[in-house]
Amino acid sequence: MFSERIEDKKSLLKVLLMQIRQDPLVAQEELQSFAKYSGLAIEQIDVLDVFEQPIFESSVLQGYDALWVGGASDANVLQPEKYPFVQSARNLLLACCKQNMPVFASCFGFQLAVQALGGVVEDSESEFEIGTIPITLAFNSKKDRLLRDTPNYFMAVSVHKQKAMKAPPNTQLLAYTDTCVHAFKVKGKPFWAFQFHPEVDLEILKQRLTVYRENYTKNSEMLDRVLQAAVATPDSNKLVAKFVDRVLLGESTESKL
Repeated sequence: MFSERIEDKKSLLKVLLMQIRQDPLVAQEELQSFAKYSGLAIEQIDVLDVFEQPIFESSVLQGYDALWVGGASDANVLQPEKYPFVQSARNLLLACCKQNMPVFASCFGFQLAVQALGGVVEDSESEFEIGTIPITLAFNSKKDRLLRDTPNYFMAVSVHKQKAMKAPPNTQLLAYTDTCVHAFKVKGKPFWAFQFHPEVDLEILKQRLTVYRENYTKNSEMLDRVLQAAVATPDSNKLVAKFVDRVLLGESTESKL
């Protein structure tokens, strides 16, 4: 009976996905991936396409239970003059903090959150993470609602040319690699950001890198090496469902750690 009530409550959730994708096939795949790993139906997720609507206000959050932000290989957070939606996106994330709107941001969303919260994102064009990589958990992860039962050195999909070396102010560092910060939570807020891609699995990674191979690989040999070395990422992929189950459907009292 209890599980039935939870499922009924889950079926009523509505989530807004802020999407930064120009390729229609990748955009649809990203939406499907979030639906798959969250356990929500696609019909429960509405898309805010920032290329179609680059200027928007916090009123777009009305009627939703959470905001998700995906990745982008079609934009750069360090070029707001070229991508006018960057400032609107930052403002929206700050509005979520103010309103206690739950946020789950990955990759490009992570970088937007770092900037919005007063942190620094820098270019890493010459050396950057690509493929599946081991993620190290920070001390704060032991009590974190999403990561507390995730094993250390879990594998995750990571493909990015910008990075943050420190978590922004008023946040808790949750995970990292030798290269950069990979996860943080805003203190006292239901707001998580991940530099890696919890919504992307091995199969989708292979598809994405094939689409964006010119962005991230020098030649077909490099692409083949990355894909052959890639492995499954089940612990990372579970994080989206944990956000839904533990944050959107769980107790409303947020940890003040």
